[in-house]
Amino acid sequence: MPTNILMPALSPTMEKGKLAKWLKKEGDRVKSGDVLAEIETDKATMEVEAVDEGTLGKILIADGTEDVLVNTPIAVIFGEGETAADIKTSGAPAPKAAVAVAAAAPALASVAAAPVAAPIAASSGKVFASPLAKRLAKEKGLSLGSVKGSGPHGRIVARDLEGAKAAAAQAPKAVAAAAPQGLGDEAVLKMYEPGSYKLVAHDGMRKIIAQRLQQSKQTVPHFYLSMDVTLDKLMAAREVMNASAPLGEDKKPVWKLSVNDFIIKGMAIALQRVPGANATWTEGGMLLHTHSDVGVAVAVEGGLFTPVIRKAETKTLSAISLEMKDLAARARKRRLAPEEYQGGTTAISNLGMFGISSFSAVINPPHGTILAVGAGEKRAVVVGDKVEIRTQMTVTLSCDHRAVDGALGAELLGAFKQLLEEPALMLV
Repeated sequence: MPTNILMPALSPTMEKGKLAKWLKKEGDRVKSGDVLAEIETDKATMEVEAVDEGTLGKILIADGTEDVLVNTPIAVIFGEGETAADIKTSGAPAPKAAVAVAAAAPALASVAAAPVAAPIAASSGKVFASPLAKRLAKEKGLSLGSVKGSGPHGRIVARDLEGAKAAAAQAPKAVAAAAPQGLGDEAVLKMYEPGSYKLVAHDGMRKIIAQRLQQSKQTVPHFYLSMDVTLDKLMAAREVMNASAPLGEDKKPVWKLSVNDFIIKGMAIALQRVPGANATWTEGGMLLHTHSDVGVAVAVEGGLFTPVIRKAETKTLSAISLEMKDLAARARKRRLAPEEYQGGTTAISNLGMFGISSFSAVINPPHGTILAVGAGEKRAVVVGDKVEIRTQMTVTLSCDHRAVDGALGAELLGAFKQLLEEPALMLV
């Protein structure tokens, strides 16, 4: 029988997406690893790869279709000798085995095709699963050994994990965002003269941002700590480091450190010095993270991404700088994979380049903190009996009071201030 290609779940929280573009047409031969289509989520454009081979016999969902539910059949693959006559007429085609995608990766990125699993030998005890199913099982703490596969040759696919019980302690249930209070749309529109405004529909990214920020402010007890950081030594060190950067083949410096690179590194080391603040609250217990995975807010058209620098405490300033430039560039094109912007233990939001002196940022769950960074500016500072001009910036740490108490947050901010004011400490 023909084989269904299903709308994939490209992240653990994805429920629906947009089928942006088919890269194959009906009648095309496909093999394992071939990119079939591009899928748009609320945050990124991803690729769908085939795990089986045959002929793309029927496209069920057209280019540009919005809100396609996960696991909805989007196309049919015909095997050798099969035709449209083999599709049942009672609606969606009856699959011989529903096929999950082999992998999801940023569009236009170079991704190795996942091999097709061999038939399972009953006596081998080896578990065969698609790459997506393996990743979801790892994220959910599931044991694949207890899951029965419904894919080709008994292969475990993503939908087989639905309803499976985690081997480890269950994660806390997500708190549903409360319905917004106040005026409804109709009441708001009545306040303005028709024709005096343009109504622009919310896209998926804006809806998700609104939902998550509302949920954060309603469910996370925020408190805020502010501190001024003197940057004169950092600026001098940055100048020396940039002047010593090696030249590439184009005769340009291989890297150029920004103040934000020092901020990322400083926050990462500060979390290692104050490990109690490197925490995430769950109802079942406190997650104390081993590494400092620092998210950095990047403004994009219509919203923002927060790509994550993993294990930032272990990386050099130049490595952080190069990685951040790459992540930011791909974020602006919406070409990040979910694992590149999900998770993290804290975040940094820097509005200094816009001339903002200070502000308070909203925590991005599951983070326990977020650091809001203002502009570096010349200020008059009283030193003893004298007034001196120094370069300072104001930073504000937002804390989840369930995970980080006031004294702990103050200790973290103090460690961060010391590192930025004495940048040589980042190198030891």
